[in-house]
Amino acid sequence: MNIQGIQLTDEQMRDFIINGYITVKTDFPASFHEQIFQQLEVMFEKTGNWGNNVLPLIPEIQHVFEHPVVHGAMQGVLGANYMMHPHRYCHYNPSGSGGQGFHKDTYEGDEQIRRHKCRWTMAFYYPQDTTDDMGPTAVLPGSHYYETHESAHEQPGTSLCGEAGTVTIVHYDLWHRATPNESVNKRYMLKFLFSRLDEPSVPDWQSDTADWQAVSEGIAPDHPELWETQWDWNYGKQNGTANGVSSSEVDTLLETLNNEDEKQRLNAAYRLGRVGESVVPSLHKVFHDSSESIRSYVGVALSMIGEPAVSTLIDGLSDSEEAIRISAAYTLADMGKSALEAVPALTTAASDESPWVRRHSMEGLGIIGQYVNGGMDLGPTVRVLTDGLNDELYWVRYNAARSLAQLGSVSEPAIPTLVEQLEDENRYVRFNAALALKKIDTPEARDVLFNHLFSTRWCALTTNETPY
Repeated sequence: MNIQGIQLTDEQMRDFIINGYITVKTDFPASFHEQIFQQLEVMFEKTGNWGNNVLPLIPEIQHVFEHPVVHGAMQGVLGANYMMHPHRYCHYNPSGSGGQGFHKDTYEGDEQIRRHKCRWTMAFYYPQDTTDDMGPTAVLPGSHYYETHESAHEQPGTSLCGEAGTVTIVHYDLWHRATPNESVNKRYMLKFLFSRLDEPSVPDWQSDTADWQAVSEGIAPDHPELWETQWDWNYGKQNGTANGVSSSEVDTLLETLNNEDEKQRLNAAYRLGRVGESVVPSLHKVFHDSSESIRSYVGVALSMIGEPAVSTLIDGLSDSEEAIRISAAYTLADMGKSALEAVPALTTAASDESPWVRRHSMEGLGIIGQYVNGGMDLGPTVRVLTDGLNDELYWVRYNAARSLAQLGSVSEPAIPTLVEQLEDENRYVRFNAALALKKIDTPEARDVLFNHLFSTRWCALTTNETPY
C-alpha cells in the first residue's frame, strides 16, 4: 500500500497500549459518507446483509481504510506490513434495539486464541453521525488483557460516538458491545478486521523517546510491567530485561500466580518475566507441575524472558502430557523471533497428534521462521506446512497457509498444494492460500493467482436489474 500515513504519536501509542483502542477521524466531505450510508440502505432493503461482500458491493469503503490518518494509525499498532482480513460485516442497530452484552469476538477462520501482543485489530467505521442515544459501540478500556468477566467489568464502559467518518481501531481482544438504540434513527457500523504479518523491529509510529517511563509519567500504574512490555515489544526491543527482583520476592510472585484476582496474577507474571534468566528453573518447575490456567501465566513470563527460556520450552514440546506440549508451542509462537532456535523443534511438533499443538506450532513457524537468515534449512519447515494445508481441521489449514505466506519465496515448493487450497471449503483458508501465492511472488505463483482472481471476480454492478 503506497500511501503516506499520518503516524501516531508516542502519547497515542501509549493510550492504545493501556486502553486497547484509538479513535481517528477522516476528512472526506459529508457527501462521501452519505453515499455509503445510502448504499447500505439499499443493500438491507433489497438483499439483506452481504457480510464479507460489503466491500466489493460498496468499493468506496476501501477509501476510508486507505485514508492517511487511518492507514498511519493501523501501521502504528500492526506494523508497516499489515493486511486487511477478508472478514468484514455491517452491524445494523435499529431504533428501539436492546443492544448486546459485553463480549470478545472469536477469530474468523481460526480457533479462539488470545494474545496480549497486538497482532489483530478491528476497525469500526461510522458512515453517519452517531450520538450516545443511537446505540453506538461501547468498549471496556483496558479489558483486552483480561479473560474473566469480573476483571473486565471493573473497567468503566466508554461509548464510541462520533461524526460520520469516525474510525476506531480496537485491539481484537477488547471487550465491547452494541449499546441500546434509544433514538428514532438507525445506526450502521462497518467492522473490518486487520492483522500483523511481521514482528516489530522498530517503532512504526512517530516516536520521540524509547523510554516508557517518560511517556507514562503521571499514569496510574495498574499494570506497570505489562504495559512497558507491550511498549518494548512494539519498539522492537529484545526480551530478557532484568529488574533486580530479590529471591524472596520471586517466591512471593510465584505464589501470586495462584491468586484469585486475575489482575494480581497478570502483574505477577509480568514482573517475573522481567527477572530474566535466573528465574527460568523456577518457572520450568511450575510450568510442568501446575494447572493449565496457571501455566498460561508462566508462559507469559517465559515469553518475556525470551532466548534464555527457549530450551525449557523445546523440552516441553516433547512432553508426554498434551497440555504441556500445547502450552510450550503456544509460548514459543508468542516469543516471535527470540525463539529462532526452536524452529526445528516446532517443525517436528507441527506433525503432533494433538491438533492444538499442530495449530500453535504452525503459527509459530510463520512468526519465527520469516527471520531465519541463512544457516538453517527451511525445507523441512515448508514441507510440514504444506502437509498442514490438508489437515482435517480448517483452523490448522488456516495457520499453515498463513505461515507459508509469512515465509515468502522459500515457500515456492508449496505452490501446487496452495493452488488446490484456493478451493478449500473454508473461505478464510482460501484467502490465506491466495496470500501465500502473492508473497511467494514467482512468475508461476503470480500467474496462478491472477487466473484465479479473474475467474472468481465478483461484479458489484451486476444485479437482477442489470444482468449485463
